[in-house]
Amino acid sequence: MSKKNQSILTNHSIDFLEKYINNAAPTGFEAPGQKLWLNYLKPYIDDQFIDNYGTAVGVINPKAEFKVVIEAHADEISWFVNYITNDGFIYLKRNGGSDHQIAPSMRVNIHTEKGTVKAVFGWPAIHTREPGKEETPNLKNIFLDCGCSTKDEVEKLGIHVGCVATFEDEFTILNKKMFVGRALDNRIGGFMIAEVARMIKETKTKLPFGLYITNSVQEEVGLRGAEMIVQTIKPNMAIVTDVTHDTQTPMLSKITNGDLACGRGPVVTYGPAVHNTVLKMIIDAAQKNKIPFQRAAVSRATGTDTDAFAYAMGGVPSALISLPLRYMHTTVESVNKQDVENVIKLIFESLKSIKPNMNLKYF
Repeated sequence: MSKKNQSILTNHSIDFLEKYINNAAPTGFEAPGQKLWLNYLKPYIDDQFIDNYGTAVGVINPKAEFKVVIEAHADEISWFVNYITNDGFIYLKRNGGSDHQIAPSMRVNIHTEKGTVKAVFGWPAIHTREPGKEETPNLKNIFLDCGCSTKDEVEKLGIHVGCVATFEDEFTILNKKMFVGRALDNRIGGFMIAEVARMIKETKTKLPFGLYITNSVQEEVGLRGAEMIVQTIKPNMAIVTDVTHDTQTPMLSKITNGDLACGRGPVVTYGPAVHNTVLKMIIDAAQKNKIPFQRAAVSRATGTDTDAFAYAMGGVPSALISLPLRYMHTTVESVNKQDVENVIKLIFESLKSIKPNMNLKYF
């Protein structure tokens, strides 16, 4: 394999990615994942800190006046225990955008103070359902079964209202090129920005600014972690990475959602929250370094932490680099390995273009 085509991901990187994806870090309960992430990041940074709600930040050049953020979000969608019936079944509320339609027959982990309790989303057998009158899954009829026959038996396991439940699934690789797992939205982003830090360290790249590698919490419930951490860091610029929809699979409209595909490279976004100077810098870096990329447009908000950074502190010049992903908010979220590498390269090369005295004024 030529050096040009050699993967930038190491076996150590992939091992960390698998462990990181398989770990649960639901919105509001991200601590275990943040600890894993910081432990991996530690050799590549000069300093680190964690805010009051769990957003984790690694810093390179912490004394520099000019501050640049590269950011992803750490949390995953999940469920809250909401009601336990007298005969031991558990009903739920969403924690983030959990998909009720995929729930039946899924295995879950209920996280309690006593430890993890296994459960399943039950569903009536096809033999017992009346054709033409079948109910579709919704929040009023999906339920968990943890093998108990009474409410008291459930509670003795440590389960109570407010416990959080996550789907049980494991990271895998399809056809040697597609990473698959739950919570790639957006722990794959946390992985990518950590890999940027590794590249900076291993290539001995000197940055003339402070770099804040930021893994924010609570994006899935309204960009809350980013809203908080931007006030703490007070950055001069932000590059956010998140996932976006691959639109090549059945049942998706390219007219509505754009023509984006896994394997064609990172996606740069045009929209009101995206600062044109920062966007141009990223596109220039892609073209200069022959990194393939795609373009997307948003009519109002990006729906990512970009919005939280852009509209804070009187306006932080911000841009979004997205990773195409299939089957968002399912247990089989899928991304292309080459796209992951190209997002890492694009962020890295974009950072090399930043000068503390660069003109970021609107015009």
